[in-house]
Amino acid sequence: MTPPGPQLQKDVPSSGLTPDVQQQTRGAVAAPVPVTEATHHPSAAVPVAVASDPTGAADEVTSLARLHDARYPSAPPPQVVARRATMLIVRVLAPAAVGLAILLAGCSAATTSTTREASPGVSGARATSAAVTSAGTSGAAASAAPVTLAFAGDVHFMARTRQRLDRDVRTAVGPMARVLSAADLAMVNLETAVTERGSPQPKTYRFQAPASAFTALRSAGIDVATMANNHGLDYGPVGLGDTLTAIRTSGFPTVGIGRDAAAAYAPYVASVRGRRIAVVAGTQIIDTPLRSTWTATDGQPGLASAIAPARLVAAVRAARARADVVVVYLHWGQERDPCPIPAQRSLARALVAAGADVLIGAHAHTLLGAGYLGSTYVDFGLGNFLWYSSNSVGASTTGVLTLTVSGRRVTGVRWSPALVDDSGAPQPVTGAAAERARQRWAALRSCTGLAAGPS
Repeated sequence: MTPPGPQLQKDVPSSGLTPDVQQQTRGAVAAPVPVTEATHHPSAAVPVAVASDPTGAADEVTSLARLHDARYPSAPPPQVVARRATMLIVRVLAPAAVGLAILLAGCSAATTSTTREASPGVSGARATSAAVTSAGTSGAAASAAPVTLAFAGDVHFMARTRQRLDRDVRTAVGPMARVLSAADLAMVNLETAVTERGSPQPKTYRFQAPASAFTALRSAGIDVATMANNHGLDYGPVGLGDTLTAIRTSGFPTVGIGRDAAAAYAPYVASVRGRRIAVVAGTQIIDTPLRSTWTATDGQPGLASAIAPARLVAAVRAARARADVVVVYLHWGQERDPCPIPAQRSLARALVAAGADVLIGAHAHTLLGAGYLGSTYVDFGLGNFLWYSSNSVGASTTGVLTLTVSGRRVTGVRWSPALVDDSGAPQPVTGAAAERARQRWAALRSCTGLAAGPS
């Protein structure tokens, strides 16, 4: 995503410092393992390492209200400690059972074989882990309570938003954290390399952040971030290495980036209210001269590219076989264009056919419309969220999208409007102004080809 407007500050020089990747984490952080499932709870969550899908990857198938509780700044409450001990036992027993379940699911040889390591942050009400049936879904899915999923757009920590991060990591995201953390699962687009070293890549805009960025996201109640975007490798191979180290050390769940293609295209899987939620990510936006070095392959770390979409489609199809709800977060579209372009529409249709239930987008620096493509809910673009430089009112207009999902279908949609302030943080819009903002947001659907309801 390339920032719009001539008034934007361009490159900020690297400090040359090695990032401190010793992060606070919620629960035990598993060492890198092929598959991980996160089981949610109202106050904390602990990663459950489970067995990898043995099929392998296909070749060339191209606020403030839910921050860390001030009463427990350094140590979790006793019930969390007890739950973590219990989950460590689950981590020992789960691999064989889940590995067998995945085999029975009949995943094709083209499926992506890795699920992200996870240690999710504070979020809304959580359920215990769900059993996996031979169909790859939780046995109680049909009768499980609805789940809420919250999404916001572009986040990074440069210039004024870096100042927010350095001032107080717990409140860096701002008061819209209240909306994000109220959902069962919350997600943003982290549009930066997580490094303070590396070589600036030959492009106009480059973003970097310290490893404390992950602490800020967790503090805001965000559970997972996509890093499949056109800034994830802004500081080259060294910056990518630092980013992967920070992800591993912090235990913060990311998708769309990894040590190889299997990891980059892997889903993050969380158990929420007895439902298995799989999140996959990809990007259609990588600067043309950088595509070969930025795209993850079987032997190269990098991003989950959707420029040639076959591998992302295969990853979604594989996630469909083992999850109750499949979410795909995409970096796509034309900057400053509030309507989807043909490449977005084509990819959306392919991902819906592969089994996606929710498609979320970012990159255009402006809001795009949302609605239904068949029974799948699609939001083509969420715009800027935590943004480093002043923009027009249009580019500063943002919000949080909260979806209620029953079964596989989105049955409730809530848009919580916000406006990015002078510090770079989104501030809630309230009263009559909020109602007008919701009407403008709904009107964006007119050029999308999407429907107001499912079919």
